[in-house]
Amino acid sequence: MRTPYIAGNWKMHMNRADARALAMELRDKLSGVSPRVMVAPPFTSIETVATVLQGSNIMTGAQNMAPAASGAHTGEISPLMLKDAGASVVILGHSERRHSYGEHDQLINEKVHLALEEKLEVILCVGETLAEREADRVAKVVRTQLAGGLKGVTTEQLQNVTIAYEPVWAIGTGRTATPDDADAVHAEIRRVFTDLYDAAQAEKIVIQYGGSVKPDNVKGLMGRDNIDGALVGGASLKTDSFVPIVQFDT
Repeated sequence: MRTPYIAGNWKMHMNRADARALAMELRDKLSGVSPRVMVAPPFTSIETVATVLQGSNIMTGAQNMAPAASGAHTGEISPLMLKDAGASVVILGHSERRHSYGEHDQLINEKVHLALEEKLEVILCVGETLAEREADRVAKVVRTQLAGGLKGVTTEQLQNVTIAYEPVWAIGTGRTATPDDADAVHAEIRRVFTDLYDAAQAEKIVIQYGGSVKPDNVKGLMGRDNIDGALVGGASLKTDSFVPIVQFDT
């Protein structure tokens, strides 16, 4: 049985004081919930949030990282720095990194390997653009991104990997894939895992949905067989929207 996993991606929002206040509210209101919960603040607030959440049931994550542990990489943040600040999870391959900053599968794969070597959990994001969906290329895009991002990742390492399916056209737009459409892609992702690994790993892998997840649509999404959680953007910035999402089963 896969444990539901809800993650909040705060993106480039909030200063440290705001991040601390939100983390304190979430710590109190989400104590004892059954899903796994993670929040990923901006780099500047990771230590602040991790300090608030220390000892709680909410993990602290990061939104990205460099493909190097140290060195002359101006403006980058290494996995060692993330861990030192208190992060235990990192989101990699987010569509905004792919499409706004040109990150490709080979680079993302390098990051995945380094994160796993440094004992960080990974949320690997995959998903198609609207043009790719309209061209009936969803399965091909998802398969290519998964094969590229997971190249060389062992079965043993997969226990620290979560997949997030996030259709690019649904991120921050208010548009959401229907539960049936999302579940169909999640089922395709499981078929890819059967091909890349085996049926047992396909059944084990936790797959989140990301793309305008809100309190009023989360139950419909989470009610599908292949959807195990959510990677939440804008709705994770306020307790009155993120808390009901995490508590979808109450």
